[in-house]
Amino acid sequence: MRIIKNPIALVLIVLLYACAQEKNSTVISVKNTLDFQRSFETVEIDLALLHIENSSNIGIKDVNTGELQVTQLVDNDGDGTMDVILFQPKVTSKSVAKFEVVTITEAEQPKAADLCYSRFVPERTDDYTWENDKVAFRVYGPTAQQMVEDSVPGGTLSSGVDAWLKRVEYPIINKWYKKETETDGSYHIDSGEGLDDFHVGASRGVGGIAVKADTTYYTAKNFTNWRTITTGPLRTSFYLEYENWDAGGNTITESKVISLDLGQNFSKFNVSLEGVKNISAGLTLHEKDGEVSGNKEEGWVSYWQPHADSELGTAIIASKDYFNDFETYNSNIKDLSNAYAHLNVKDNNVIYYAGFGWEKSGQFTSEKAWEDYIAAFSKCVNNPLEISLNK
Repeated sequence: MRIIKNPIALVLIVLLYACAQEKNSTVISVKNTLDFQRSFETVEIDLALLHIENSSNIGIKDVNTGELQVTQLVDNDGDGTMDVILFQPKVTSKSVAKFEVVTITEAEQPKAADLCYSRFVPERTDDYTWENDKVAFRVYGPTAQQMVEDSVPGGTLSSGVDAWLKRVEYPIINKWYKKETETDGSYHIDSGEGLDDFHVGASRGVGGIAVKADTTYYTAKNFTNWRTITTGPLRTSFYLEYENWDAGGNTITESKVISLDLGQNFSKFNVSLEGVKNISAGLTLHEKDGEVSGNKEEGWVSYWQPHADSELGTAIIASKDYFNDFETYNSNIKDLSNAYAHLNVKDNNVIYYAGFGWEKSGQFTSEKAWEDYIAAFSKCVNNPLEISLNK
């Protein structure tokens, strides 16, 4: 065996080895084509493209700063194998940020609180509820529906989406349900964290769907099945299924995956449908004392309204592939007045975003601030970050 005694040669070998290692690593390029910085947008990378055997050891490192990114592994199909890795890069205006895929230990993995959370709630009938650091929502299950149909008090018959008006960044779902079910307190009273005082009823709430046949809007009943997909520091997502429902003689088959990412006020609705070519996602108009606005070209509709001692904005956004038009629908029947985004169904699928901003949370001080946020979010939806992988 030849022993290398020259320290300069040894350093050269180490450097050459390091360069070879770097050459073999995968670099993720994230391109921002817009003229403002992009933050709190989640990049999703298919693990199969990375060709790494042990996904638990994957790290994502900023090539420029050397900083390891907070990541989240997700098993989308529930087969026990992780499918994608998520991270949220910061990309300055009209630039490209590069991130290297590296192998790290568990101790090196950046720590972050699990602010994106969801769960089924059997202790409050059978809600499914989700939240992040900005907003919270819930929908209603089959037991709540059966209670209404059997004239049992306390049920809810609705496929609308409820808004929980939180004004703290930490999770509140478990705390509020415990307050409601185990103490004399109530989540209908604001004790500093926010409250549930958003009425849904038969309305579409914040993003529930309907199908228009002639002049009538038809809707599903409550969800029938659910599956939590992921919770974590960057995203929560879950699957809902509905019993087939009638829309003016057409049978509609519906299921959906809803996700909510860190730092965003909008949930993403990825809806699978059969039996229909167009749907409408709605925003309840409540007392009809607010203002509906929208932009067909940008793909959004919004409703800004007085709400108790504050004000509240709700909105639906979709890309140009799906957004068709919007409408203010007024009815004399309670809860049936909604602002609707009319959306195209493509290959039995439609994707849109629905969410809200509460003035009292401190995030939005006016209708203009809310609409500025919507416009920027819409630009991001229509001009997604461009991702490429290089070996």
